[in-house]
Amino acid sequence: MDNKLTLGIFGFGVVGQGLYDIISTKHLNLAIKKFVIKHPEKERTLPAELFTTDAALVLDDPAINTVVELIDDADAAFDIVARALRSGKNVVSANKKMIATHLQELVEIQNQHGTSLLYEGAVCGSIPIIRNLEEYYDNELLHSISGIFNGSSNYILSKIFNENLAYDTALRQAQELGFAETDPTLDVGGFDPKFKLAIVASHAYGLYISPDTILNIGIDKLRTADIRFANEKNVRLKLVPTAREINDKAVILYVLPKLVRPDNILYNVENEYNGVLVKAAFADEQFFYGKGAGGHPTGSAVLSDIAALRYGYRYEYKKHIDAGGLRYSTDWEISVYLRYEDERLVEKLGFTSISERYYAQDFKYVIGRISLRQILENKADIDRDGVFIAEID
Repeated sequence: MDNKLTLGIFGFGVVGQGLYDIISTKHLNLAIKKFVIKHPEKERTLPAELFTTDAALVLDDPAINTVVELIDDADAAFDIVARALRSGKNVVSANKKMIATHLQELVEIQNQHGTSLLYEGAVCGSIPIIRNLEEYYDNELLHSISGIFNGSSNYILSKIFNENLAYDTALRQAQELGFAETDPTLDVGGFDPKFKLAIVASHAYGLYISPDTILNIGIDKLRTADIRFANEKNVRLKLVPTAREINDKAVILYVLPKLVRPDNILYNVENEYNGVLVKAAFADEQFFYGKGAGGHPTGSAVLSDIAALRYGYRYEYKKHIDAGGLRYSTDWEISVYLRYEDERLVEKLGFTSISERYYAQDFKYVIGRISLRQILENKADIDRDGVFIAEID
């Protein structure tokens, strides 16, 4: 394709505006021809002729060779991206739910039509973790990838533990700053980091794993008693997605709140920042740190992908070529803290060992070991008011 990129961009929200801000300050071999928006009545900072509500003006325009998808509707995003790839246009997307849900199909479409889909901005904002997994770690044996993948939840937890703010107050601040949506469920419920984890696992281990099969429990059931417990134990709470290879045969994936000690590198990752810890057989431990929320950090990752398309870059999905017979599993035990009200829940979960129990009139907890499978099978009973679970570092 011509080295000059002519862009059609879907969405002009926080990330779309951030991307435009960055592009407008640089002299790049690209041009934005049209933005496709959903609400034409909104006031815009750019000339009205740049905007349309008609997707066909971008998807059917042969002069537009690159589509940038930045909307929040995963179903609509998939239709846009699939259609663009099939029509010979390369695509950059930041929609982690859409990519995680349809990744295998999207890879097949790229292979059939010789097009390229890049999505660095979908995972951890400004941190270039996908490109590193594709290039730097392409021949490396990865023991685990974990970290803080959601800047909104991390901002809330930082305010709770550093400034003693109530959960609702911290959430409201995150919403006012644009870090969390009006409906924050995707962030505080652990869904956002789950989608990102599924994408990371594909590039790290060569597996297509449906997000629906991955355990995710967020921080929305966090209460004062849990905060007091963490402070008394001199630990902090973080929302941590984990991908880990076990026994050279399987990969486990889960998203849980985690009580981390001061010597854990994630302990000091604060506010809207993300941190990704990669443990490898030969490279040992490496840590990636950067802003994971906000228009400019994510916009910079999107622009990096756009620039890479000028040179014909595409993901090769090298780990899929030789996944080594790995499979996805939930047969793995972890140590957890569980606050509960009903004793029957502890019995139902089937702890294999219990190291500590505490009973009080308004606060009961147990610390012990339990399998991921048991947590996943009983998620409806765990992810409810009166119960909070967290992995223990």
